[in-house]
Amino acid sequence: MKKLITLFSFVTVLGLLLSACGGAVTTSAPPQTQAPEATQPAATEAPVEATLKIWADDTRTPILLEFAEDFRAKYNVELVVEDLGRVQDIRTPVITAAPAGEGPDIFVGVHDWLGAMVESGLVAPIELGEKQDEFVPLSLEAFTYTDGKLYGMPYATENLGFFYNTDLVSEPPATWDEVLEIGRALKAEGKVDYAIAIAGDPGYNSLPMQTSFGGYVFGQDENGNWNPDDVGLDSEGMIKAVTWMKGAVDEGLMPNTADYETGHQLFETGKIPFLMAGPWALDRIRAAGVPYQVTVFPDKGAPFLGVQGFMINAFSENILLAQTFLTEYVATEEFMQKIYETGLRPSAFKSVLEKTADPDLLAMGQIDNAIPMPNIPEMGSVWSAWNNGINLALTGAQTPEESMKDAAQQVRDLIKGALAGMVNLPGDYQDLVGCGAEWDPACEATAMQKGDDGLYTLTVQIPAGDYKFKVALDGAWTVNYGSDGAEGGPDYALSLAADSTVTFTYNPETHLVETKTE
Repeated sequence: MKKLITLFSFVTVLGLLLSACGGAVTTSAPPQTQAPEATQPAATEAPVEATLKIWADDTRTPILLEFAEDFRAKYNVELVVEDLGRVQDIRTPVITAAPAGEGPDIFVGVHDWLGAMVESGLVAPIELGEKQDEFVPLSLEAFTYTDGKLYGMPYATENLGFFYNTDLVSEPPATWDEVLEIGRALKAEGKVDYAIAIAGDPGYNSLPMQTSFGGYVFGQDENGNWNPDDVGLDSEGMIKAVTWMKGAVDEGLMPNTADYETGHQLFETGKIPFLMAGPWALDRIRAAGVPYQVTVFPDKGAPFLGVQGFMINAFSENILLAQTFLTEYVATEEFMQKIYETGLRPSAFKSVLEKTADPDLLAMGQIDNAIPMPNIPEMGSVWSAWNNGINLALTGAQTPEESMKDAAQQVRDLIKGALAGMVNLPGDYQDLVGCGAEWDPACEATAMQKGDDGLYTLTVQIPAGDYKFKVALDGAWTVNYGSDGAEGGPDYALSLAADSTVTFTYNPETHLVETKTE
């Protein structure tokens, strides 16, 4: 196997670590409440002089383990890799374990975690040195925070692509108006039901439409940093975009609902010629057998870019060793190629991206026109207002101008802390109890009231049915708790056999909710 770390650089770093610590470098076990499954190479007779612990997802763990035995044999450093399941399942245990000295040295994550993590001092800056030129520049920009420092080593990107049915469309449209023209003609011939559908939350999933008209979420300052004081949901371009979308709905060329399953089924059965979808949907689209190609968005529409990468725990005692492992071992074509082959995402490593044979991933990897998802904490205040504003406009509950102005004001209020202290129960029942939409953490109708006992309660009338909900604080999704009491945990489930009066009780100490029905 190719030697991946220079002996000199490794020994130098290791010597510094050992002299600073006075002996072998060790890492604490993961917190017992998380109980991740630890997987590591078979023990060898030679005692290790250092240990690096990585928390990864189920896709990256096997790849890291392939290199662990060789790494130990060459450098006498043991690599312990713990599989925490999905990438999304890693954030919460890092937040709770790292300050207690029980976290990993390195963990897998996504770039839009940076806001809260940098502000909380949970991640350490990374210096790539000469390796920097080997990464796609926009992927590095995504992991760069407002202080100008890099906080992650990227390995993959993901963003929406523009799919079109090649049996129905010979040449992709250059403008969004052409999208409607083609859909209008195909519908007149009885070949399709609509021109296009929004497959999922309308804010994120229709952003290429919004940016084409000049819409934006946050502006940027003169240094290119996101400016939370410049909220663009009610900008002229955003209102024009939503007005255009409402016109497509009124003409019957786009459904007035934004639903992932509906949008994909329409495209996969040939009922719409166009779809905006990401690499996460490729398996199902290919399995459906619909003929398609992926291309750039009409009118130079720009999707959000998400970047996955490796980050270093700022509380780790092995920061220098972690830095060396990432820059000299992970940042190699061999390693990045393996991640690409199993991840079904465009690579953030230039040489791997250039050799990509998958035409769909290659098309989505041409990200010059993509916008890195804002990595500032204020982004957590945007999602519900943004989605609800578009939904209210498309369903005709408000005009596009009214709905987007209301959405923007809600975001500004949240950023200013107008709803600080609110405890809410957003869920799919909210539109039945006086809220304008579902999953709205800022809806006053589902805000809980604090009692003298320190517990929070909410009593509402809910029709029979099955529902889901979570706990959200301060009117936003920045801090939320699931059914296990963990931050970002799974949804609560509520099943009602009959119309009921439901009382919810939230304990701020355990972050758990109890329900009582009458």
